[in-house]
Amino acid sequence: MIRKSVNRILGVILMCLVGASMAHAQLRVDVNRGTIDPVPIAIPDFVPVQDVETPTGTLSDIGVSISQVITSNLVSTGLFRAVDENAFIERITADVVAPNFASWRPLAVQGLVTGRLQIQPNGNLRVEFRLWDVVAEVQMEGVGYNTPVSNWRRIAHVISDRIYSRLTGEEGYFDTRIVYIAEQGDPLNRKKRLAIMDQDGANQQLLTDGSYLVLTPRFSPNRQEITFLSYFNDKPRVYLFNILSNRFEVLGDFPNMTFAPRFSPDGNKVVMSLAENGNTDVYVMDLRSRKMTRLTDNPGIDTSPSYSPDGRKITFNSDRGGSQQLYVMDSDGRNVHRISFGKGRYATPVWSPRGDLIAFTKIGDSKFRIGVMNPEGKGERLLTDAFQDEGPTWSPNGRVLMFFRTNPYDGSSASGRPSLWSVDLTGYNERKVSTPFDASDPAWSPPLPVTSK
Repeated sequence: MIRKSVNRILGVILMCLVGASMAHAQLRVDVNRGTIDPVPIAIPDFVPVQDVETPTGTLSDIGVSISQVITSNLVSTGLFRAVDENAFIERITADVVAPNFASWRPLAVQGLVTGRLQIQPNGNLRVEFRLWDVVAEVQMEGVGYNTPVSNWRRIAHVISDRIYSRLTGEEGYFDTRIVYIAEQGDPLNRKKRLAIMDQDGANQQLLTDGSYLVLTPRFSPNRQEITFLSYFNDKPRVYLFNILSNRFEVLGDFPNMTFAPRFSPDGNKVVMSLAENGNTDVYVMDLRSRKMTRLTDNPGIDTSPSYSPDGRKITFNSDRGGSQQLYVMDSDGRNVHRISFGKGRYATPVWSPRGDLIAFTKIGDSKFRIGVMNPEGKGERLLTDAFQDEGPTWSPNGRVLMFFRTNPYDGSSASGRPSLWSVDLTGYNERKVSTPFDASDPAWSPPLPVTSK
């Protein structure tokens, strides 16, 4: 089942600057520190120039919702603390150009976000926001957006990205999506469907109807496309799904087992594992010619390949050395070398979009944990410590990992049920991601395309 409303989330956004960034602002947030006191930030409700009714509610209601989404996004990073609106001294109105900074300093506010809304003559919604450094008493950012009214939530994510980027120096990751496997039913007979949502769990969409099994969805790094594995007539089949057109395309039917298809950085190839004659190796398919090329040829099981962001290297896991470990090779299959040497087994390696780290699942001491190491195998760190955490996927800025966690079987209603979680690279900010179904195998999208004039 394909929900055609997926297209509406990608409505065109028209942007124009309404204020230049001010120099010499002092407010800055260090994302590299392990434990910090979150920066106090105030985000009053966005206010309408004139309150009117729209198909999605009044402008004042939309203004409240935009403020709530921005607040939730920023607080979720663990870097910011939202100041309680009941403590606000100044009331922000639509005609306020600059705030009264003296009204915010007693609340220890360091960052202040103000915004206003207006319906344009063409019926579109105009959303303007300003970011203020309360201590330095300067405007740090000021931008306006024109968009269909129904697209207000996405504008809130876009604004969140601008604020996060301005305060941290890193790219934001809020205007993104997660594709995952939605699971329902008996643990021994699970119905698994392809699902997609905003990164914060909103706008849930089921993309398949459950009539066939789907596994291992992966986003293209530079297109709004998903590749995934399914079983059609009990045989492995690899699909492409285009989000913009809502169309499925068969990449190929494979008579033997197929595992974990994943895109190359340019989106023109898909690398995967295939079992041929009892041996599992890594292959790559050129999406234009559909030509398959074998990259590994080893008696061991080689699987879970992932490209480096420059496309020159591939990491994968293999038991060719006697136990499941991580390896790196050139993208043509040459120069294979092992990079993991710790105790236990290693699986599901994924190269960071920044190129500096490889995330993985580590199996040992009766637990599955999420960890990272550099591409040379040094600096290994475990970020989680639970019964069963696996299947990491990177945010586009390489600062956050999402994964799925499965509870142990203990007789409770939550026994054996997977759910999505996120953790940042410090390992301190771990959060559960809300989904309406049991959820596994997440994959993070690149930033959504923005059309501007």
